Amino acid sequence: MSARLRVAAAQVAPVWLDRDATLARVVETIDKAAVSGVELIAFGETLVPGYPFWVERTDGARFDDAFQKDLHAHYVDQAVSLADGGLDEVRAAARRNAMTVILGVLERPPERGQSVYASAVSISASGAIVACQRKLMPTHEERLVWATGDGHGLRTHRVGPFTVGTLNCWENWMPLARASLQGQGETLHVALWPGSARLTRDITRFMALEGRSYVLSASGLMRAEDWPAHLPHDRRLSQAMGDMPWAPGGSCLAGPDGRWLIEPVENESGLFIADLALEEVRRARRNFDPAGHYARPDVLRLQVDRRRQGIVDFDD
Repeated sequence: MSARLRVAAAQVAPVWLDRDATLARVVETIDKAAVSGVELIAFGETLVPGYPFWVERTDGARFDDAFQKDLHAHYVDQAVSLADGGLDEVRAAARRNAMTVILGVLERPPERGQSVYASAVSISASGAIVACQRKLMPTHEERLVWATGDGHGLRTHRVGPFTVGTLNCWENWMPLARASLQGQGETLHVALWPGSARLTRDITRFMALEGRSYVLSASGLMRAEDWPAHLPHDRRLSQAMGDMPWAPGGSCLAGPDGRWLIEPVENESGLFIADLALEEVRRARRNFDPAGHYARPDVLRLQVDRRRQGIVDFDD
């Protein structure tokens, strides 16, 4: 009855489109959270190296446009390759602080050419990568820069007494994606967002009520001071982007009864920390348990393909 976990939503901004500088900021934030006894920390969607805000503001669908091609090439260059050790410093920080880290990255897997994915990477307290969920369906203009993911990362993992699952942004609106995690015993759901209470406010409480789980929504920030000076077409890009901030945050946390533990926080950088008690999940599931006594597997079942998708099968 005393099983607890201290969690934090890290609402921080990237050094926009600068992978290495942003990774340094992530490591610094992990070390800072450790001072407060945080056991699980979550960062926003594609925080590393940043969300592609320019696409909707610069006529991103224009075909074969040199401006768009230059920005896209830079973005792909700043992506993270897990196979090449791109998150080794973050993994070391997780291990050093015995902290689970859930981080949104732009992932460039070498076996998929130069395509990139919005990926939620889950790193255990031992520094191991235990899940990497590539966003199943990029939303609207995101499809101009991100490839569609697969089900390989639809996995839960244990963090202390809790079973944790993660989805990216509007993946959280996909009922079957949520059900795939609920069916693995999820008791803490982590949702990663680029940044806005408009995105997080309603669905965070809804997912908590539906899953009778804690739901931690981690959002990013994007402000004028997060703009580096060395981006391609910097002057034209800054003129097109318009007013700041582009991402005001919105990180929050709902309990398994749907009540706020942390209401959405906007326009503020920081660590938003709370202690979770597993007994509250058990209390909430007395009358509704979506993968337990209220499920009807004899009537409704979900099949999930968790194979990592590729274009070649080799028979050696």
